[in-house]
Amino acid sequence: MKKVFFLAIAIFSFSVANAQLGKLTKAAEKAKSQVLGGGESLSEEQIGQGLKEALDNGVASAVDFLSAKDGYFLSPYKILLPEEAQNVVKKVGKLPGFSNLEADLTERMNRAAEDAAIKAKPIFIAAIKNMTFKDAMKLLMGDKNAATEYLKINTSEALYTEFLPIIQASLDKVNARELWKKSVTAYNKLPMVKETNPNLDDHVTNMALAGLFQLVAKKELDIRSNPAMRVSDILKKVFAKQDK
Repeated sequence: MKKVFFLAIAIFSFSVANAQLGKLTKAAEKAKSQVLGGGESLSEEQIGQGLKEALDNGVASAVDFLSAKDGYFLSPYKILLPEEAQNVVKKVGKLPGFSNLEADLTERMNRAAEDAAIKAKPIFIAAIKNMTFKDAMKLLMGDKNAATEYLKINTSEALYTEFLPIIQASLDKVNARELWKKSVTAYNKLPMVKETNPNLDDHVTNMALAGLFQLVAKKELDIRSNPAMRVSDILKKVFAKQDK
């Protein structure tokens, strides 16, 4: 009789625990799968779709802007000569034939970056497509630049590899590397100077990528902070979550 009693108690306890576990599981799934927006819930797929659409729009806009003529050269993302190169320019600029050295090199560097920028789009798109729902939720509810940082981590190496040869070819197209080589050669022949040869290709590539990510971060902040930038229903619903 005692065995039957204890067996009944065990079965009852198990049933209660199982019911509580079921409620907790359902609550967790509901919290995970819903984004509140006008009283309407969204699926995981829709949440991911919304964030990916936001990123697609942001990177496309940034790339189109920077790859256009003067996208770098006449913008806040203008690439300047590296600090070490300033010494070369100051000295060599006083020599015959080098009077406009800084302006010439600066424009040529920025034209090279504009040529390379268009190559960023497919690399960004690939990284966005590979984003998981877990990534999307983390970025949606993260810092104001969380998506940009995600792209930076997942694309910087590929972008550098893609940008560098294009920038080198573009610099050569306008004889920028040849001009720089002559400038450094002339500088190193001057008395009482320390020989130098800053890597112009690497500098332009890194600064081009820095400007690109700065603009992507601006686009991300726009869509997070300005509801008017959410141009589709899915964007409005998804980003309502992070507004709360």
